[in-house]
Amino acid sequence: MPVGTRGAVRHLASDDLEALGAQVILANTYHLMLRPGPEVIAELGGIHRFVDFNKHVLTDSGGFQVFSLKPQIDDEGATFKSVYDGSTHRLTPQKAVEVQALIGADIQMVLDVCPSAVAGHQVLRSAVDRTALWANKGRRAFEEHPFAAQRQSQFGIVQGGTDEALRIESAERTVALDFDGYAVGGLSVGEDRQQMLDGLDACIGLLPSDQPRYFMGLGDPVGIVESVARGVDMFDCVLPTRLARHGTVLTDEGKFNLRRAEFSNSDQPLDVSWPGSPANRWSRGYLRHLLVAKEPTAQRILTLHNLAWLFRFMEQLSDAVKAQEFEMFRGRVHDVWGR
Repeated sequence: MPVGTRGAVRHLASDDLEALGAQVILANTYHLMLRPGPEVIAELGGIHRFVDFNKHVLTDSGGFQVFSLKPQIDDEGATFKSVYDGSTHRLTPQKAVEVQALIGADIQMVLDVCPSAVAGHQVLRSAVDRTALWANKGRRAFEEHPFAAQRQSQFGIVQGGTDEALRIESAERTVALDFDGYAVGGLSVGEDRQQMLDGLDACIGLLPSDQPRYFMGLGDPVGIVESVARGVDMFDCVLPTRLARHGTVLTDEGKFNLRRAEFSNSDQPLDVSWPGSPANRWSRGYLRHLLVAKEPTAQRILTLHNLAWLFRFMEQLSDAVKAQEFEMFRGRVHDVWGR
């Protein structure tokens, strides 16, 4: 799922995403709650009409962004200041449901507590307990909300950092609330890959296999393929778009930075390993020139390429699973991206 934080993926419009074949985009509840406000989005027809995107939209709860601001938290919710104007706001599990119902996404996330994956045991213990408490409140509010209950799905979130026992407990407490899908949160936030996978291993088998299982904030090819091997279905990440903005190109042969001087006179297409790239009508030399000249057109073209490449990667991964060739695909990914 491409990340459209404020209702748009950086440098792209909704017709670009439709042309690329995006099935779901992710929008950020925290930012949309502050600007333009959920009431404005509702008045303008909901998020699909607001951004003119006719596929699916998932809104996160805003918890990750709120906790990056070091809020004051209690059992009822979190109090924090706006990054825009310093005004004070309060977000509770119930309000997270109401805000996301007004925004009108297809999938909304329950409000959770998201500490660092490598935080101390007491911090993780408190986060698991409060996440479970908020999940209970949020689930009840969702089921009682007329729009949300009829028109949306709600996903619960498993926390616990890299503490395997807490991961297991959080998964069990979350599944007991019977959400429509389940997310693994609080991983891929600074810990090494093996710690991440150990945390995932501890809880993924406890999440129902006949419902969506979503790894939040993961976008590197090795991480994706290893998570799919463990049963994950959905991913989001800013990685492909952020890399594009800094000149890094994803290819079947790995990634490279187009700003390097060696590409200044190159007449080769952007991605020689994939003739179907939407960026291949332009040469590496031309696109490098745009990057160095700080022309935003370069960031737009590279964003189109990186997202197209990652969508294609996911299609190839899915095809490999269906053809019972997953292990071969997994090996190739490690050969290229594990270096």
